Amino acid sequence: MAKIHNGRYRSSIDGDFVVFLIGARLNRFRALNRMRRIGKQMQLMQKTLRDHPELGCMHTESWVGRTTLSVQYWRDFDSLERFARSPELPHLEPWREFNRLVRDSGDIGIWHETYLVPAGSYEAVYGNMPRFGLAVAADHHPADKRSTAARRLGNETAADAPVEAY
Repeated sequence: MAKIHNGRYRSSIDGDFVVFLIGARLNRFRALNRMRRIGKQMQLMQKTLRDHPELGCMHTESWVGRTTLSVQYWRDFDSLERFARSPELPHLEPWREFNRLVRDSGDIGIWHETYLVPAGSYEAVYGNMPRFGLAVAADHHPADKRSTAARRLGNETAADAPVEAY
């Protein structure tokens, strides 16, 4: 079981980074076996990323259901792009297979969103949580009780309003 960090914490990272969300959705239950195959391929991709941090992925977490979600934190967009397009890594061939087998059937949907995050333009706060999300990919620090979203994002004018943090 993950260690719970009682109290309020924040996460920080030096420099820019990328948040990549990717997943699939089972639209028709007749495609359940194909969806399982996609899931196994995604597990292999994520194992590769965990085993090879030099590829640039700092952390990945996934949730499975009718719609799956994987949240990935990357050092930079170029690393993400290299992983996606390299014939030596476990993404390109499953992507081609998906396109051959189900792209136009409508049985399974796929999606992704890519966010290029400039340094200092994000906030990450955790209360009574194990390290999670960006706090696994980056640093994890106790948060000051007077810390507010506005202050963390550099908006001192909005930060002047009194707030009692949990």
